[in-house]
Amino acid sequence: MVGRRSDRLKNEIIAMKRVGFQFKVRPDRLSEYKEHHKNVWPEMLEALHETGWHNYTLFMRADGLIFGYFETNESLQAVQSRMADKDVNTRWQEFMSQFMDSNARPDETFIELEEYFHLE
Repeated sequence: MVGRRSDRLKNEIIAMKRVGFQFKVRPDRLSEYKEHHKNVWPEMLEALHETGWHNYTLFMRADGLIFGYFETNESLQAVQSRMADKDVNTRWQEFMSQFMDSNARPDETFIELEEYFHLE
């Protein structure tokens, strides 16, 4: 049983795709934006896990450029589509839109980045 579980977990890890994306937050609202991410709603965290977002990390530059990274078995578009069906995501995205440089929902402004190098 342990061997089977280990093989299954190994296959899941191998199947994971690394996704990188960026978007822009208003520089004058960075502190507040960051503060809200210290207390992401539990139901939002649950929705992210349920829809395939794993090892999700956000990085910030002083000018408001945000780089996001996560791992998934699917594409960015697929997991975003599943999140779009979640009421909590709609509420979170609308709340976060006040911090965006474009006054749009953050998930509508993601620019996916091409992965071109990886060192295991």
